[in-house]
Amino acid sequence: MQKLPPLVELRAFEAAARCLSFKRAAAELGVTPTAISHQIKLLESHCGQDLFRRQPRPMKLTWAGEQLFPVVRDGFESFAQAINGIRAGASTGKLRVTATNAFAARWLVPRLPKWREMHPRLKLDILGTDEVLSLKTSETDVSIRYARRAPIDGPSVELVRDRFSVVASPKLVGKLRKLLTPAELTQFPLIETGWPSSDVEAPTWQRWQLVARKRHAQVPDLSGFISFDFREELHAIEAAISGQGVAICSDVLVAPELAAGSLVKIASLTLPGYGFYIVHRSNHPKLALINAFAAWAIAVR
Repeated sequence: MQKLPPLVELRAFEAAARCLSFKRAAAELGVTPTAISHQIKLLESHCGQDLFRRQPRPMKLTWAGEQLFPVVRDGFESFAQAINGIRAGASTGKLRVTATNAFAARWLVPRLPKWREMHPRLKLDILGTDEVLSLKTSETDVSIRYARRAPIDGPSVELVRDRFSVVASPKLVGKLRKLLTPAELTQFPLIETGWPSSDVEAPTWQRWQLVARKRHAQVPDLSGFISFDFREELHAIEAAISGQGVAICSDVLVAPELAAGSLVKIASLTLPGYGFYIVHRSNHPKLALINAFAAWAIAVR
């Protein structure tokens, strides 16, 4: 086994890196700031690199410090979880999970009661964000990524893949006897969802129109019928549910409304979507918890 620095130095580093303050770290650990500074210098000597940029203020981690911090933090948390598990005689712990805002709100949160039933002592810390967070440096243990292809920065499993359909509320379109043609969609206001301009295959009305023109003789320019353009996918879905317009929605995210009839598919043409991938970094210290979460998500999908 490789020689490691004393735990007291690693503990001082973890507290100082988390607080970004020797003074606050010292107060937390019940020692003096001078003691924290001395322990950090010993650890830096062991690593052969500075771990903090002390000047100019505020204090920040160096590149080496950013690489070391999540490993040390997770290591101490794993120690605590293991000891708590032994004390309780049951599996305990906490898992940080990130997902897109829409997936967290419309897929993950409604299923959490089933998580509590299966794993009452395993806590989830859920962060909804549309940013792609780094698995190496961010405050996350496992991410549910939304992408065309599997992520390459860690082991992953595809949880579910969606398709996009043209949907509307019966409050807006009434009881339709048949699916509508592209031209007939212009009877209603259209709802657009903002997608990155770099994604040329994003399920926008422009993309839907281009595909429709390969199948239908008459497809009008639908851009003039867009009444609402939402940056947040959640807002576009809520607007469609309330009957404010016709939207192109993920069948995964609006599955409950489609099943209940509060949204209906009103056109035959659909667009391919993306995969929701559960991904984590290799050799994660919480691998047992991550596997439990992945198995649960697959079971309830």
